[in-house]
Amino acid sequence: MNRTTKQLTKMALLVALLCVSAYISVPAPWGGIITSLTLVMCLVAFMLSPKDTFVTLVVYDLMGAIGLPVFAGGAGGFSVILSPWGGFILGWPIAYTALSLLKGKRVNFISYAWRAVLVSIPVLYIIAVPYFMWVSGNQLTNPEQWYATGLSMIGFIPGDIIKAIIAAWLATKIRV
Repeated sequence: MNRTTKQLTKMALLVALLCVSAYISVPAPWGGIITSLTLVMCLVAFMLSPKDTFVTLVVYDLMGAIGLPVFAGGAGGFSVILSPWGGFILGWPIAYTALSLLKGKRVNFISYAWRAVLVSIPVLYIIAVPYFMWVSGNQLTNPEQWYATGLSMIGFIPGDIIKAIIAAWLATKIRV
């Protein structure tokens, strides 16, 4: 697929915004880090075609995988992908490409907001939670460990919902 200069520029700027957004983070009181990455990932999905969304997020993931400090808190390297939180990194291209595929033709805040909440967040957690359990050494067949892992992740979901809604609003205001 031949991309125009405008498309490539938009993709590059969104990769740069992803890199910056990973540094906008606070430690979560229950462990882990809360970043503005969810907000920017949604913007990528809303502003690009599904193919361009996938390429943009894979480029971002590869930049981090080769050691550039572009992941949350300035982390980088393949070891981050092999950490319990690596499922999120691997899930981004899938979850947000799905959102881009299902965003619809009309730019509409309500439509974007509910799709961001009901598509990207569940798809991402469906990938990330089993990966977290597997890398953490939990048994995927143990219901108690699923419950405990789910409880450890649930604290991030309200923030993800808020960031997705903000991204939906921003995407309806940005004209590019």
